[in-house]
Amino acid sequence: MANQQQQTGTLYNALTAGSKIIGTIIADSDFRIDGVVEGDIQANGKVVIGEQGRIKGTIQCQNAEIMGTLEGKIDIKHTLALRATGNIKGEVTTQTLIVEPNAIFNGSCSMSKNPAAPEKK
Repeated sequence: MANQQQQTGTLYNALTAGSKIIGTIIADSDFRIDGVVEGDIQANGKVVIGEQGRIKGTIQCQNAEIMGTLEGKIDIKHTLALRATGNIKGEVTTQTLIVEPNAIFNGSCSMSKNPAAPEKK
């Protein structure tokens, strides 16, 4: 696992290709995965799964960009972007979903403009 610096100067965490984590990841900022994770990820920022990234588990975060493979459940507060090389198999909860051509999505999706608002009767 590495701590990287984006061009904007802010820090983010990364799991590089060839690395594997079995367990739970909790991050206060953005997190990029280019390796393999079997377990849960909780991030207060954005989670990016690179083209070589593979996740089997649950992700909870503010925003996400999927270019690799996710098998499990993903709960996004704002925007989920599934890129052309991305593959999701499982349950998605998000406010906004962006799916590029050639992306693969097999599962269910629940969307709401304001996920925290109670339902009106």
